[in-house]
Amino acid sequence: MTAHIEIKDVVKRFGAATVIDHLSLSIDPNEFMVFLGPSGCGKSTLLRMIAGLESVDEGTISINGQRIDNLPPGQRDIAMVFQSYALYPHMTVADNMAFGLRNIGVAADVISARVAEAGRMLEIGHLLERKPGQLSGGQRQRVAIGRAIVKEPKAFLFDEPLSNLDAALRVRTRVELAQLRHRVKSTMIFVTHDQIEAMTLADRIVVMNNRKIEQIGTPMEIYSRPATRFVATFVGSPTMNFVPVRVAGGETGGATVTLGDGTQVKTAIPAMKLESGNFTLGIRAEAVRVVADGQGVTTGTVDVLERLGERTLVYTKLKDGSVIVAEDIGYSRVAVNDTVSLSIDGSRVHLFDASDRAWHCEEGING
Repeated sequence: MTAHIEIKDVVKRFGAATVIDHLSLSIDPNEFMVFLGPSGCGKSTLLRMIAGLESVDEGTISINGQRIDNLPPGQRDIAMVFQSYALYPHMTVADNMAFGLRNIGVAADVISARVAEAGRMLEIGHLLERKPGQLSGGQRQRVAIGRAIVKEPKAFLFDEPLSNLDAALRVRTRVELAQLRHRVKSTMIFVTHDQIEAMTLADRIVVMNNRKIEQIGTPMEIYSRPATRFVATFVGSPTMNFVPVRVAGGETGGATVTLGDGTQVKTAIPAMKLESGNFTLGIRAEAVRVVADGQGVTTGTVDVLERLGERTLVYTKLKDGSVIVAEDIGYSRVAVNDTVSLSIDGSRVHLFDASDRAWHCEEGING
């Protein structure tokens, strides 16, 4: 059986500092939920509250309708994988995975079957008789995951499990985790500050900042329709372009915005929803293209080129000093100090008001 986890109005304080402030969240059975945010936002603290490693000062946490925040960690039927592997160096891989089960008196034949199945699932069956010192970092992390799998818990909690791996191994292990979550039918919660991990692994992402939830959504909802400027900044590489604009009043259909250099862009954001005044336009680099001279809506001077193989990021400065990162083809012939023509896809822009709330384009309005 998997877990439906319900977090209602929880608060966590450390002395006078509130680190989780009246947060509510529902996690579905078999869902892979990722808590994403910068250091200090409260994501690991929230995970530890679910695990029972931190107390809940206010609110409740329930699994399948049963309140668990008043239970000790061992009675919550949850398995946690930590950032550090925490393996016993004198034990074999099989003994490390079996240790917790032996402590609670599980029958030897059941333990053997579970360890063998976890080894098969994680493709470490040939390593069961080795000791941790004979393994690579990625193999050790798989053993730590295997130790959690053999418990057959209702939910798995991962606390930045890839952060100790080097870059190449991190990519490989991330792919392995993505494959694993389809083989292990269980609710999973994964904490990370790495947006690529979140976008790769999650069914839904909880973006956290400053003790609260900024947005909950699927990876592409978070990417394409960020609820706040923080989300737009934190998710996506390169980060979203932000340019001061002015919105004119009295329009019907999509709002027209005016950039600092006088360029006007027709958007698909309903004008009737906006008050005239100053906003910040947000647009991702793939929606700003380098085009042939005279075919764009504005021009910019090239400051920096970032050649990524399949595409080139072109950092341009507009006449008013605003900086916009645009995309060009991989074999771009653009050079630093060139003046380039830029097209802006008005159907893919966002507007952020003074409170950093996002306004998005809607279908049926021509940008």
